[in-house]
Amino acid sequence: QVQLAESGGGWVQAGASLKLSCAASGRTVGWYAMGWFRQAPGKEREFVAAVGWSGITILYGESVKGRFTISRDSAKSTVYLQMNNLKPEDTAVYYCAARPGNVATRVVRDYADWGQGTQVTVSS
Repeated sequence: QVQLAESGGGWVQAGASLKLSCAASGRTVGWYAMGWFRQAPGKEREFVAAVGWSGITILYGESVKGRFTISRDSAKSTVYLQMNNLKPEDTAVYYCAARPGNVATRVVRDYADWGQGTQVTVSS
């Protein structure tokens, strides 16, 4: 099992940037694919971005492509989500997730370990 802790959320105005961090601990986190998901009130959890353990495979959700960037620092066991040009529709709780192996996916149920989430609020 991997323990995940997100940070970096907050309140910003539209057009601003935020950088989320996810610190991982527990098993050999370097061998895990990592993902970011988000959930707005009354909506299902939505895929945002994911990266394989090698850092080569990177996936993005269509709504964030070109604005968000996922990266990982294996030495620090940390995954980041740089969010630029934020929009009100990006408002949600953002969750970090991990799954064993190098295959990053867009599917919520593929990820076994989840953080507690960090709130991102974007005002217009």
